[in-house]
Amino acid sequence: MTNVVDNALKSAAHQATTMQNVVFQTLATASGKLVGVVTLNVEKSLNALDLDMVRAMTAQLNLWKKDSLIACIVLDGSGDKAFCAGGDVRALYHASIAAKGQVTEEAKVFFEEEYRLDYLLHTFGKPVLVWGDGIVMGGGLGLMAGGSHRVVTETSRIAMPEVSIGLYPDVGGSYFLNRMPGKMGLFLGLTAYQMKAADACYVGLADHYLNRDDKELMFDAMATLDWSDIPALNHQRLDSMINELSNQVDIPKGDSILAGSQDIIDRLMAGSLTDIATRMSTLVSNDAWLLKARDTFLAGSPISWHLVYSQAQLGTKLSLAQCFKWELTASVNVCAHGDFCEGVRALLIDKDKQPQWRFKDVNSVPTAIIEQILTSPWGEAHPFNQLS
Repeated sequence: MTNVVDNALKSAAHQATTMQNVVFQTLATASGKLVGVVTLNVEKSLNALDLDMVRAMTAQLNLWKKDSLIACIVLDGSGDKAFCAGGDVRALYHASIAAKGQVTEEAKVFFEEEYRLDYLLHTFGKPVLVWGDGIVMGGGLGLMAGGSHRVVTETSRIAMPEVSIGLYPDVGGSYFLNRMPGKMGLFLGLTAYQMKAADACYVGLADHYLNRDDKELMFDAMATLDWSDIPALNHQRLDSMINELSNQVDIPKGDSILAGSQDIIDRLMAGSLTDIATRMSTLVSNDAWLLKARDTFLAGSPISWHLVYSQAQLGTKLSLAQCFKWELTASVNVCAHGDFCEGVRALLIDKDKQPQWRFKDVNSVPTAIIEQILTSPWGEAHPFNQLS
């Protein structure tokens, strides 16, 4: 950042509060208002979220939500590789292995608190700007989706890769994937396709495009913005400021592959899950991106395929809170009854990248398994009955 921003961030009136993996700072502005800045600070693990980070962010954001001096929030990641590559699921893996076939307290606690944080961002009221530079995947996309002003850059790589580790696109995916054009959300969930900036803007996961090097200019502009006490007005002013900045810089945004392929994707994703699997297994194309999507799908967990497909059938009838309720049930159960442990073992623990999924194809997955995963382990006393 520039010296102006550095000095503002070190404002004597509001000193930075730091924990090992998340840094909280405030940016002083000419209006007298403050901008709260949250920096995920685990560069070595691509800023992956663990439970302590979720708890620290939730506590600080709740304080800032009530603080009349705080006009806006910014979420950022340390380093130049990632905003956030997802959740740190190793602890969930070890707990699930130790309690084989049982829903663990660790899974209940982690997913509940992560989703509460995501819900808080979605409903924050004040502007939440997310600097979605570099890798934004899984739990990182859950944070980004909750922002009101989501900025992507030429290095952004955005995906929901859960099908490769025996999960499904959670962290609000049931809400935002089902509101994309056509069958796009289903395609992204089944194939873990990595979107670039133009793709993210097309499907509604990003609002603005700036170059990576424009971050200092953005913070400088935020420091001089005329912030008010009215959140709606602050939303408008921030939006205008970013748009003006976008018009002043050279933006090699490029074209969206997804936008140009909507018809192809809709045809591939039409019909039953069996229909989709058959098409994908026999797909021939000259497009490298589509072949990669095909191969990732075919290498994914058949249980995950069913969960992604079930998720897509929810459509847009559920509220955001109801989507998180559906996801909390599915997530804690898939750790116990799905392919989660094997997927994490193959990708993150042994790193052999040779998962041995429980079932070999789409038609061999028993309906009873999916029903078990989608049945609340809390019965009627679900933690998200009154999500707020």
